[in-house]
Amino acid sequence: MARKTLQIKKPTQGDVAARAGVSQAMVSYVLNDNPVFSVPAETRQRILDAVDELGYIPNGAARSLRTRKTYTIASIIPDITNPFYPAFERGVQESAESYGYDLIVYNTSGVAEKERRCLRSVQQGRVDGVIGVFFHMTARDLVALLDRGIAVVRLEAKKKEGSKYDLPLDNLYVDNVAAARTAVDYLIGRGHARIGMLYGQRGPGRARVLGYHQALAQHGIAVDQDLIRDGDFREDGGYRAMRELLGLSPRPTAVFAANDMMAMGALLAVREAGLLVPWDVALAGFDDTPITKLVTPSLTTVTQFQEELGRRAAEMLFERLAGTVPERGRNEEMPYELIVRESA
Repeated sequence: MARKTLQIKKPTQGDVAARAGVSQAMVSYVLNDNPVFSVPAETRQRILDAVDELGYIPNGAARSLRTRKTYTIASIIPDITNPFYPAFERGVQESAESYGYDLIVYNTSGVAEKERRCLRSVQQGRVDGVIGVFFHMTARDLVALLDRGIAVVRLEAKKKEGSKYDLPLDNLYVDNVAAARTAVDYLIGRGHARIGMLYGQRGPGRARVLGYHQALAQHGIAVDQDLIRDGDFREDGGYRAMRELLGLSPRPTAVFAANDMMAMGALLAVREAGLLVPWDVALAGFDDTPITKLVTPSLTTVTQFQEELGRRAAEMLFERLAGTVPERGRNEEMPYELIVRESA
């Protein structure tokens, strides 16, 4: 004899309306955050309480069909293991949630083919907008998204110029050249003239090297290419590159690492060499990730206010989706600050 399966009736929008003592249309206005109708705060709360009490879950698919929106955005980043990005994504998510949106995060490892694969995925109608940190994709590669009505905000290493910004493509950036220059200028001000640099070839690497060059030039210090080493923005790369610098004669008295992950690797290399930071070698990083306050000595570094950066990137995206900004793409600069701690 076939066993009967107990079917539990799922609560409906009508059940929510009955519990809250309002019309079903009123429930719909509140759950869809309809901007046309103003719902009294007490009524809105009564409806939301009824939703919680009944365990009502809105039908996302039906909602998408009605509005032609997915209520989902994507964030495409190069390295989820880099502590910079979790803080950035927290800001994105907080903003997305405030607009009733879900967030999908793609990790590309900074690989061109993975960036293309992510773009193909989001082009299939899965998201309404994209926040991207691209090492390889250009504005031309993003045109297909824009043509489909998918809003795009890029986190860039510098201000973008050119006529291509007739596209509705928005860019958010920190002046990486100026920020790196500020860090190196600080080291020079502390009496250092032989300053090494650890950098990465992707993303903001070139901009930060340029800032290093500019700071040296402003103080009449010649650039020594032997002092510039590729650490690939990774902790193990920073460790290896710092060991190379410590093998020079004379070795640098200070080192600027273009991100905190390389700075952590450099700190380990200095310790293994039996040297002390900052007395034998001063050290400065970039990003102000959480570990910088916990290590000994604590790390002097540049903060980009990552969480606020993520929040503003999402706000720009939702402004574009709402159609409240000019069609032409925007360039918006965000602040940075040198945080002086014990390492330099």
